[in-house]
Amino acid sequence: MILDSFAGSGTTDAVAHKMGRKWIVVELGEHCHTHIIPRLQKVIDGEDQGDISKAVHWKGGGGFRYYSLAPSLLEKDKWNNWVINKDYNPTMLAEAICKLEGFSYEPSESQWWKHGYSTEQDFIYVTTQNLSVAQLQALSEEVGSERSLLVCCAAFRCKADRFANLTIKKIPKMVLSRCEWAHDDYSLNVENLPQMERDPEQDDLFGGGV
Repeated sequence: MILDSFAGSGTTDAVAHKMGRKWIVVELGEHCHTHIIPRLQKVIDGEDQGDISKAVHWKGGGGFRYYSLAPSLLEKDKWNNWVINKDYNPTMLAEAICKLEGFSYEPSESQWWKHGYSTEQDFIYVTTQNLSVAQLQALSEEVGSERSLLVCCAAFRCKADRFANLTIKKIPKMVLSRCEWAHDDYSLNVENLPQMERDPEQDDLFGGGV
């Protein structure tokens, strides 16, 4: 797996792609649109015959995925408290929280509180509201005893375990609990990736070309 956190003009991913390596590159500037994507399209089409193309007999092929980084989910208000970023609309917030909590984002067209699911009977509801006991009681009754619901809200006015079929969490707190601070090592835990046998010749080419 090749990682380049300063992709620049895309040389690293172009070379890694031609060598059949898995790769991830990151770039914050406009280079993604002006240099990297056009270059990779030429690599895939076989039109880029620079760097190691002749050595590896590159003819084109493969593909890539391109993702844009969303703004930070949380920000601090003027009192230095963590709050939900104003750039997040309800749909973006629900999708982000589903991702963080391991739920599949799939809003229901018939039930307003179903924003996603983890199993056939386990669902998630995301809101920026401060939920009262009466609101939670009504929600619990609608969910029923055969289903469970994770409620993610700005605040709630009862004990978190008051309703047996509801798990209630505060959004800023639950997001911050997943952040890691003051670590010297942030090791990536990448699982289930196909492993390629290392070719000494290609290692020499890659090490000398980038």
